[in-house]
Amino acid sequence: MSTLAVRHKLIAIAQQEVGVREVGNNTGKRVREYQAATNLGGTGWAWCAAFICWIVREWGKDKATLEALEMTPAQFEAWRPKTAGAWDYETWARRKGLEVLPEDAPLRDGDIIIFDMSHIGLVVTDTGETIRTIEGNTNSVGSRDGGGVMLKHRPRSIAKCFIRLLPP
Repeated sequence: MSTLAVRHKLIAIAQQEVGVREVGNNTGKRVREYQAATNLGGTGWAWCAAFICWIVREWGKDKATLEALEMTPAQFEAWRPKTAGAWDYETWARRKGLEVLPEDAPLRDGDIIIFDMSHIGLVVTDTGETIRTIEGNTNSVGSRDGGGVMLKHRPRSIAKCFIRLLPP
């Protein structure tokens, strides 16, 4: 059974957030909501990983997601990522038995991308050399630091690895 529809639900959640801007430096009402989805308290810290924690948490509220993962809501909450560190996602994924793919692997919509610059995003589409992503705490000029949630086009060459949340 294909998980494409369930993976697209994750992307849809992220797409609804495109355009959210921080207020101040690494804070603001919506940014604090993303940060609260992690195990790190407070605000004012880089929130790209918190954004991914938040979208995954919201995705887990969907019955089809829970069915695809074969989890109850409580199991999902215990399973989902809560780290505020982009590179910590790889450790989380390995501990959870998820597929961690090298930077040259073929991707699927809804995979998580970890960048070699300690940044993280969600894969929307893979066009070969370029990956279309949705990222939090980024800007329009290519930096990993920024002020909002944006749709980006990133070169595959800056990927550290990818995490697959669901099988095909």
